[in-house]
Parts: sequence; structure tokens; C-alpha cells
Amino acid sequence: MLNVTELHQQLNKSLQQLSPERLQVLTDFAAYLADIESETATQELLAIPGLLDRIQHNQRISKTDYKPWRNLRSDV
Repeated sequence: MLNVTELHQQLNKSLQQLSPERLQVLTDFAAYLADIESETATQELLAIPGLLDRIQHNQRISKTDYKPWRNLRSDV
């Protein structure tokens, strides 16, 4: 199996050979794949029990209620 760098090189060689019309099709397909990957990651996060509730709760907390992390953890 090719590593990421080799895949990029192979893809770049192929891109140079495509007509503008086919390059547009490939661009649209790449955007579609990126959307699917993003959606999959979102679904994985939403599957974590209580995560959305914790995020919403933390968004309601006033920034003035936050404490500097250096005051909480001096060993970091």
C-alpha cells in the first residue's frame, strides 16, 4: 500500500492529465468525499453519551467563571 506522500504524488500526476471538465468532476467528487468524512466524524462525536449536553452546558457558562489553567495545574 502506498503512503500518503506517494498517494499525493500519484494524484498530482493524474491531475495534470485531466481536461478541465474532468478536473471539475474530480473536484466535485473530492468535496463530496470530504463532506462524507466530516459527517462521519460528526456522527461519531454525537454518539458519545452526554457530549452534546456537556457542550451546550459549557457554552452557557460565562467566560468570567473560568479560571486560568495555570492556577489549577501548576505541574503542566
